[in-house]
Amino acid sequence: GRPGNTPLVIAERTKAYARTQIHTQTLAPAHPTMTKEEEAKKEEKVWTPELQADFERILTVGEECIAEADLKKLLLAKGRGSGHQGFNLYDGFEPSGRMHIAQGVFKAMNVNKCTAEGTNSTFIFWVADWFALMNDKMGGDLEKIKTVGKYLMEVWKAAGMDLSHVVFKWASEEITNNADKYWPTMLDVARRFNVTRIKKCCQIMGRLEGSLTAAQILYPLMQCTDVFFLKADICQLGVDQRKVNMLARDYCLAAKIKNKPVILSHHMLYGLKAGQEKMSKSDPDSAVFMEDAAEDVERKIMNAYCPSKVEGSEDKSSVAEDAGKESMHLVEDELKNPCLDYIENIIFAPPGATFVAGDTSYDNFATVKEKFLAGDISEEDLKRGLIASLNTMLAPVRDHFTNDDNAKNLLALVQQYKKEALPKDKAVRRLNLVELGKVPAGSHVVFAPLPSSNPTLQDAVATLRLLHQSGDKPCILYLSDWSARVCNSCGADLKGIDACYSIFLNSLKALDSEKMANVKVVKQSESILADPSNFWISVINVGRHFMLDDVMGPSMKDSDGVGIVVARLMKVADVAGLEPASIAMAEGDEATVMDALVSKFFDEKLPGVTKPSISIVQTPELLLQQRESDAHKTDNDEYFLLDDPKAHGKSKMKKAFCEPGNVTFCPPITLASTFFFGYGNEPTGEMVIKRSEENGGDIVFKQRSDIEAGFADESLHPGDLKTAVAAKMVEIIEKLSSSIKADSNLVKQSKALKALHKKLLKKK
Repeated sequence: GRPGNTPLVIAERTKAYARTQIHTQTLAPAHPTMTKEEEAKKEEKVWTPELQADFERILTVGEECIAEADLKKLLLAKGRGSGHQGFNLYDGFEPSGRMHIAQGVFKAMNVNKCTAEGTNSTFIFWVADWFALMNDKMGGDLEKIKTVGKYLMEVWKAAGMDLSHVVFKWASEEITNNADKYWPTMLDVARRFNVTRIKKCCQIMGRLEGSLTAAQILYPLMQCTDVFFLKADICQLGVDQRKVNMLARDYCLAAKIKNKPVILSHHMLYGLKAGQEKMSKSDPDSAVFMEDAAEDVERKIMNAYCPSKVEGSEDKSSVAEDAGKESMHLVEDELKNPCLDYIENIIFAPPGATFVAGDTSYDNFATVKEKFLAGDISEEDLKRGLIASLNTMLAPVRDHFTNDDNAKNLLALVQQYKKEALPKDKAVRRLNLVELGKVPAGSHVVFAPLPSSNPTLQDAVATLRLLHQSGDKPCILYLSDWSARVCNSCGADLKGIDACYSIFLNSLKALDSEKMANVKVVKQSESILADPSNFWISVINVGRHFMLDDVMGPSMKDSDGVGIVVARLMKVADVAGLEPASIAMAEGDEATVMDALVSKFFDEKLPGVTKPSISIVQTPELLLQQRESDAHKTDNDEYFLLDDPKAHGKSKMKKAFCEPGNVTFCPPITLASTFFFGYGNEPTGEMVIKRSEENGGDIVFKQRSDIEAGFADESLHPGDLKTAVAAKMVEIIEKLSSSIKADSNLVKQSKALKALHKKLLKKK
């Protein structure tokens, strides 16, 4: 063996190396006119040799640093001697049961470099047990997954990682306990990017465009969220994750966050087989693993790909290129020899390390590579030297799991878990609002339209029409406030979203108090927070079940906001949580896509849950004008608004399109049939047109078809129709206006909504 390269010695060498880089600085006498506070402030901002040593040592961890200037700024603000509580680095891992040598020894050395004594840093490990649960690792048993996580921590401790400045955070606990912070942050990240931008991040998963599931859009959004949730100053992950880490920097620009995270991307070790761009936990012979016995290490390295000259490259014209390869390595390397890769990045990583091949000891990698390529070091000697060095590094790990009772017990449990058969019939996790007592069973559900800073009467009428499809079932109106945020409704202004919903609900009650008295209003955010873990697992499961193209549908484009995709996945999960008997949706592209997604998901993933019947309903189109040019369109004369003043009842009707004999597009007819005949499927009222005897006397209409017939044969004059409808609209608007004025809170919200609308118009 070669005791000079054991993990504990490596750790001590790393610390010693850090100390040798620190020189005593002689400070010039303070200026006599400076106060103590000014002197302290000036000293705090001085770039010292100690900070330079920290800077250079941290840079050795990464194959790339974005950006070095930001790292210097961070060290000045939060590093050694700053008086700050310190800065955070982070990496994440999923407790899947195995740890390869890059994740073990390589990571331990990198952590030690980043957290050397005095650096004033903390390395946060994001233990992704929640994602392992989601991926059904260990049979989806969270306690078993946590045991695996604790086992991996013991591996790091044995590998020489100094844990004095390391914190492990369990995603299952952190996300669930802080769901009201984590998930809104994720929604805010999503609302700021289009599909194209997020697709670029998906290359980290090696997926070709067109083969993405919708869930693969969620993963980069969540990983970006982790950075801000953990308050990470430095993202210290592999080069393969650089694109999603760059998303975090882009988010800072979009969200006007001053300090961007530094991206310190470490090298990705090659797999041991030819053509393997990185190691794989699913292929045991692609890497040396931390639990490998000495004979396993020998077998794997002796069989490893080890070229001494560049071999023929693969024919890319006949093989579909892996979309993720381009992001695995930043340094050009045509040889791609994994044995040399191990020697450079593992054996020679600690300061002062040596490598023995044959009878010769080498103190630098460049010489080893040169001698090997020249034939002075044989493949046999190179591999034997690598085997000896690796086994020396792994020996303390093996000893720890042999002699430490806690570690031995953890290893036994993990080995037992691997042998256990996974449950065959596993229930699909979902939010269950019926079981939680939040909603009645067998209900009829209507999703309220996403809020607007200028809510229209049409949206209210359409919603009432959908609610009237309930029959004798209990009725639920669902307010998708978190979906509104991710879709940028009301500019994602939380107060604006709440204000719109308040005005909207008030209007529904004013228009149809009898129906609304029997409607239960349910808020999406409150429903999700009742059981956030199961809700978001179901969202991701929905995403896994569908290809991205299916969720986007025929009319959505890559240039559209990715929040639309997220909202659609959430809506399927909402339906699964509500478990309704029926759903009514207004006809349109959105309803068509959602009908297909909900029906297929219930059929294929929720066979034990009753699938709701979905009706797509034609709702009234209360458009007052048809403008050919967008430049001529204004909310003021195109629609009636929920907070229109009484005077608009007449003025807007006066301008409304009403061509004699034209029943194809006649707003007054639509308004008449809507407000005179009721909101249900069957007409319940009548419209009386007052006329003098010489003009034919009064006419009574009880259904739309009669109005259309009279207007088409011109027995009903446009002026008479408009007069009757204008009077009705004044009555409707007066009813809405009075209900708002009667509540001082609604008055404030109405004013706030108008102010928000003006603000949003200025941003366009």
